[in-house]
Amino acid sequence: MKNTFDENAERKAWMSLLAKAPEGRVAALLDAALTRPDFTWLRAPEIGSTMLRGRAGGTGAPFNIGEMTVTRCALTLPSGEVGHAYIQGRRKADAEAAALVDALMQGVHATAIRDAVLKPLETEQAGVKTARVQKTAATKVEFFTMARGED
Repeated sequence: MKNTFDENAERKAWMSLLAKAPEGRVAALLDAALTRPDFTWLRAPEIGSTMLRGRAGGTGAPFNIGEMTVTRCALTLPSGEVGHAYIQGRRKADAEAAALVDALMQGVHATAIRDAVLKPLETEQAGVKTARVQKTAATKVEFFTMARGED
């Protein structure tokens, strides 16, 4: 039987939150939580593109949808933690903040960063998702068939 435990699931979850955050939000939460530590760039923020792929019906053969602009970077803290970030769009400052959060989540500041940055982002994104679901549900059409009483 295949082992389905993913040891990186928690990190994937916070990286997803950081990648989906609105412009400037991660930096604002991070700066409110603590003074940014010194770091060394492993890869300074750079802008590029990535190919998006999809599947017809969610299960069909994969196909290329198109390209999306992304900003990526990598940094290391003096204590040795390495942070990475991939952010949609041309947002170098957001990529830097996300990489810092990623690195800090791997060290002694993890609890403080989780409470000050990740939990608010998670709450905000859940609210956005709920609003989107409610808006979509309001447009749902119920189809029904009436029996014609022909005797």
